[in-house]
Amino acid sequence: MTVMAFSFSKKIGIDLGTANSLVYVVGEGIVLEEPTVVAVSLVDGKVLAVGREAQKMLGRTPGNIRASKPMRDGVIADYAVTEAMMRYFLRKVGAFSLFRPEVMVCVPAGVTQVERRAVLGATLESGARNAYLIEEPLAAAIGAGVPISEASGNMVLDMGGGSSEAAVISLGGVVTFKSVRVAGNKIDEAIAKYARRKHNLVIGETTAESIKIKIGSAMPVGKDEQMEVTGRDSITGLPRQVAISSIEVFEAMREPLGKIIGMLKQVMEEVPPELSSDIIDKGIVMTGGTATLRGFDRLITQETGVPAFVAEEAPKCVIKGIGIALENLDVYERSIKK
Repeated sequence: MTVMAFSFSKKIGIDLGTANSLVYVVGEGIVLEEPTVVAVSLVDGKVLAVGREAQKMLGRTPGNIRASKPMRDGVIADYAVTEAMMRYFLRKVGAFSLFRPEVMVCVPAGVTQVERRAVLGATLESGARNAYLIEEPLAAAIGAGVPISEASGNMVLDMGGGSSEAAVISLGGVVTFKSVRVAGNKIDEAIAKYARRKHNLVIGETTAESIKIKIGSAMPVGKDEQMEVTGRDSITGLPRQVAISSIEVFEAMREPLGKIIGMLKQVMEEVPPELSSDIIDKGIVMTGGTATLRGFDRLITQETGVPAFVAEEAPKCVIKGIGIALENLDVYERSIKK
């Protein structure tokens, strides 16, 4: 009977990102991608909205409703809300149609045992029959097509919304890694701070992210680009529009990008000599949403002397890797934890 239950259980992978969460169902592929935001009633603690509906409420809620992000820097910041969010995702993808599902969730390489148990607990409490964990750099590497099981060094730089992780992988495991709690969100914050300091303009995180995507570049651009930005004047409190240039955005982003590169260099200094030549030959694979920042691959190549390239569908490498690992549990057994 147990064997039958296993065969009819859906196998589901979840990438709980600080900014966005993605869900993969074996046999169907990526079926859901929504912001990692939950709206909760402060009166009775009930979850009112999850994902896109909750994101619309950010910064717009009355006093009795709180819209928040339950993941911070890649780990669970609010256990109960994360559990409710995971249950919502599982229901939305029809996980409970026959039997409770098998669920795999990725965690940062540097999580503590307590944080690891929190993710496993939240996954089981949300309705999973079995829960598996895979470290984020391993999932990112698998999703990018890196042969992680070989006795050869591969370097992955995974940069999401809350944290950036650089890891050297060989024989299905992480040889050495470093992480820094600087990624897309901190870059957006740096842009917002610059706008306030330089233009006395208060802008929200959504506007800052839009500036980064439209005119942001990690390297100086040949032709300066401009973008009209609307915000609140920090002195008068009234709405105001300002033109921000790509040169200004480049200046604003220098500090957070420098921290990511500093972390990457630290990992490279710790690579065993036998694996260093492999990494120089193969280069650095960049994954995650922040990897798509214009010119970031060229900046890393310039700063480290090692070729860096952005993986295909970089923002989805982690969830694709979780899906591949779920479909081949026997192959990736060494890389998966229960």
